[in-house]
Amino acid sequence: MNYQQTVDYLYSCLPSLDKKGWSAYKPGLARVNQLLDILDNPHNSYPVIHVAGTNGKGSVSHMLASILKEAGLKVGLFTSPHLKDFRERIKVGGQEISQNEVVNFVANFSVEAKSIAPSFFEYTFALAVNYFQNEKVDIAVIETGLGGRLDCTNVVTPELSVITNISLDHEQFLGSSIEEVATEKAGIIKPGIPIVIGRRQNETRRVFEKFAFDNRSQIHYADSNGITFPCALKGDYQRENQQTVATCVEVLKALNYSITSDNVKTGLLNVVANTGLLGRWQTLSLSPKVICDVGHNTNGVKLLMDQLASDKCSKVRVVWGMSEDKKVAEIMSLLPRAYHYYWCSADNPRALDTNSIKNQAVILGLHGESYSSVNEAFDAAKKEVKEDEMIFIGGSVFVVAEVI
Repeated sequence: MNYQQTVDYLYSCLPSLDKKGWSAYKPGLARVNQLLDILDNPHNSYPVIHVAGTNGKGSVSHMLASILKEAGLKVGLFTSPHLKDFRERIKVGGQEISQNEVVNFVANFSVEAKSIAPSFFEYTFALAVNYFQNEKVDIAVIETGLGGRLDCTNVVTPELSVITNISLDHEQFLGSSIEEVATEKAGIIKPGIPIVIGRRQNETRRVFEKFAFDNRSQIHYADSNGITFPCALKGDYQRENQQTVATCVEVLKALNYSITSDNVKTGLLNVVANTGLLGRWQTLSLSPKVICDVGHNTNGVKLLMDQLASDKCSKVRVVWGMSEDKKVAEIMSLLPRAYHYYWCSADNPRALDTNSIKNQAVILGLHGESYSSVNEAFDAAKKEVKEDEMIFIGGSVFVVAEVI
């Protein structure tokens, strides 16, 4: 099989949240442990930073990888989902895994893995940690997929654990209260391993401090350090993520990692160039001004709307689509009535159909038109946008992926 056939094979043979939704969710560590045993447990051969949280974990992971690269380390980076190419999930030194590496791993491993019946994410994680070992990375930054306690990445024993923040998302799996979600995320806290908490929240503090106490893990809250530097990621919400990263750096320095202030500054300034991160308050065009962002849950969308409100454009035109498993009414109630909307549906099985979005918009008094595709909606917005206006594209990772 060539590369595209290999990726198609992975999607067709293994359950994937991206394509099949929550019926593909397979929690637990038994399958991934079996996979990794076959590979002689490559994840134990290098240090790891393990990152969980509701929002910001992808940005924090990329910032850390960039700073560690500036500090002279060879860094593996495992994140999800991808926007354009499967290989975005697995990088070393900021470079995506090669197509040949993906093809060869699947060709050599598919027979042994078949009897284990792993999920798409478990298989991808096994590919990543094996690749990191082959590349002899100095350290790997590994982002959880969903939750923490039962996420397959939780087989790692890290140098540092990080939980960015907690809000309600994926309640059907993680719990219907902030405390329940925090308990699932806190499952990444390991005995004796320091933990950085990105946001001090009344509802989660007792949970995290109990887990830290029970595991004799030193807990560090990031929101009290006040440290921020200029960063290539321009969203206002990135300030919290930068503080989280700054606290992680201080903990890593205490663990004898040689990271200078200049490494932090250049790592943040070069985070996009060093890691290829996409879709975080990303400017696609200046004339007309076009911004996209992958924020898609209640807390994330609220932050995005706050940022849009601070922009000085005379009018905002919004290309908007959503996934069907989100809190559609709650999230869309955050959208300002003053904006003009272009409702659309991404080319993905999980995408909410355009009629459902439009019907909810009518209920909420939001004005706009429906389009059969993301590109059709974007084209319409570009035709109508005026010089002092802007276009924002969001609501779903899948919508953003189609315009980047």
